Amino acid sequence: MTPFENLQPRPVWSHFATLCAIPRPSLGEAALREHLIAWAAQRGIASQVDGAGNLILRRPASPGCEAMPGVVLQGHLDMVCQANSGTLHDFERDPIRAVARDGWVVAENTTLGADNGIGVALALAALEEPGLAHPSLEVLLTVNEESGMDGARGLAPGALRGRYLLNLDTEEWGRFYLGCAGGVDVNARRTCRTGPVPAGFAAWQVGVTGLRGGHSGIDIHLGRGNAIRLLAEFLREAAEAIDLRLLSLTGGSARNAIPREAFAVIALPADAVSRLQELAEARAAAWRQRFQGNDDGVRLGCRAQASAVGEALAGEERTALLEFLHTAQNGVKQMSADFPGVVETSGNLGVASLDRGEWRVTFKVRSLKDDRADALADEIVSHAVASAARAEKSGAYPGWTPNPASPLLGLCERVYRQEFGQPASLQVIHAGLECGLLAASHPQLDMISFGPDIRGAHAPGEGVEIESVGRCWQLLRAVLQALASS
Repeated sequence: MTPFENLQPRPVWSHFATLCAIPRPSLGEAALREHLIAWAAQRGIASQVDGAGNLILRRPASPGCEAMPGVVLQGHLDMVCQANSGTLHDFERDPIRAVARDGWVVAENTTLGADNGIGVALALAALEEPGLAHPSLEVLLTVNEESGMDGARGLAPGALRGRYLLNLDTEEWGRFYLGCAGGVDVNARRTCRTGPVPAGFAAWQVGVTGLRGGHSGIDIHLGRGNAIRLLAEFLREAAEAIDLRLLSLTGGSARNAIPREAFAVIALPADAVSRLQELAEARAAAWRQRFQGNDDGVRLGCRAQASAVGEALAGEERTALLEFLHTAQNGVKQMSADFPGVVETSGNLGVASLDRGEWRVTFKVRSLKDDRADALADEIVSHAVASAARAEKSGAYPGWTPNPASPLLGLCERVYRQEFGQPASLQVIHAGLECGLLAASHPQLDMISFGPDIRGAHAPGEGVEIESVGRCWQLLRAVLQALASS
């Protein structure tokens, strides 16, 4: 029995079980897409794969609803792939191992893929729900949302025929989202001078672990630690006290996830090892105080290595890299003046590596205002150039401008109140939904977004609340029936 066997609503959880069984990393959605094409063909549902690799499924309107404007249900096929250190999981081959516990479905040591697997499952369940009155339905399932929004970016104008779009990719039940942040990536790199490690130096690995991580948009304001910055902070401090040589560094695995772990291989005189360990213990204690209540599990460990393999950065090169990592923009830049309590602009130092003298660093910049995302990205580029690195912006996508007068929003608010006896709240999200790109290519679309309660998206331990999935299914069916009769 799977953990989904007895969960309700059964149609939704059945589809989500399939999504957990078939690997779907970004740029690796083909097997799932082919499965869904076969599934649709068995049910007489038309399917189309566009030039960007997106899958579009279509079902005609219910009898008597043919004149109603069409509806698009939209989600993305891929998921963020993160696993705890020491967890053996191949996201290109292995199914997601989920458990149901205390009202939640969770993946304990990896990401679950509820972002956006639950949204996809809701849309697929709607396509085959018997007796559901609805206008013509299109289900748009995009590819590579998590690492570049390439599917939405590549959707041709006019590919969608509907008038209304329900995006099913937000993570707080009881809220309708009517706007989102845009974003841009910054990539920096530098090739450094290196030299041999002196004879008699001992090799050690230094690692920052135990952090919670999280989504680089919706969790960026929570005060969680960034493993890359913390590692740079400690190495800078240690280099002032001992003769420390830096050979390699790696941290983070996705630009849109707050880094949970970072590691460096260093070399130092054998008689300085005890001092390194003293510094590490003191710094770890300071971090536990700093992150109390936010990242209580933070750890800083030092472990002897067999030997110092390779060459180390020259002293000034090491200093420049650690200074850059420690001082580059990371976290909230500005809160929104228009939406109290919502982050307007932020940057996330997501991935860093040093290998054979070349370092590479990737940032994710977000803002509710596109010009401010661009401005912050320019600041990071300038900071990198000042560190003698080459830097460039890439992958920019627009935000989704709120429309409080949206007819679809008004209908959804009425339906929500009728179904649940209370009003839904309205919100914009400091995360990148595909709605901004879809609005650019299909300006006729009136859009709204909602979803279940998901915690820990983009980090191991991700979970989705079972009850909120049932409520989403109830709301989705009621909205479609209301659009069929409005």
